[in-house]
Amino acid sequence: MEKPSDLARAQYRWVQESRQVLFSYCGALSADELLNENSSFGRGGSVRNLLVHIANTYEFWIGQQALRQPVAFTAYESQQSMNDIGELFVAVDRLMDEFLGMVEQSGNQLLPYEIGGKAGEAEAFRLFTHVVTHEFHHKGQILSLTRHLGFVPVDTDVMR
Repeated sequence: MEKPSDLARAQYRWVQESRQVLFSYCGALSADELLNENSSFGRGGSVRNLLVHIANTYEFWIGQQALRQPVAFTAYESQQSMNDIGELFVAVDRLMDEFLGMVEQSGNQLLPYEIGGKAGEAEAFRLFTHVVTHEFHHKGQILSLTRHLGFVPVDTDVMR
């Protein structure tokens, strides 16, 4: 029988595969299209800003809260190309690898967190679920945003 942490690693690999499909698709965007802001889409409304926001969520919940590391938020402006964003997600993957290693050692333990001045606790797998579902939510926004730019969105579902 597989350990829950093995299943989480497998699930995160599927997230990475789906992410790579999105990144390959976004690689066809010009610099202007990558940075083009549409106020109908939150978080600055550009493909770049939404991707950085996804990374910021991993930085906060996994890096700062779960791993208790002094991870700085990546500034939107520091990411000017899909190559930059790809490197950013290499760092996200390192955080996730460390987090999943912690889960392998300690199990689905309660982890303390603080957000907006309020303290709480959440199981490790709840944090895992949050960052992954958050990524997929914004991935859908990115695909819709590119449709507004005149592109035909690619299928980034885990099952495609």
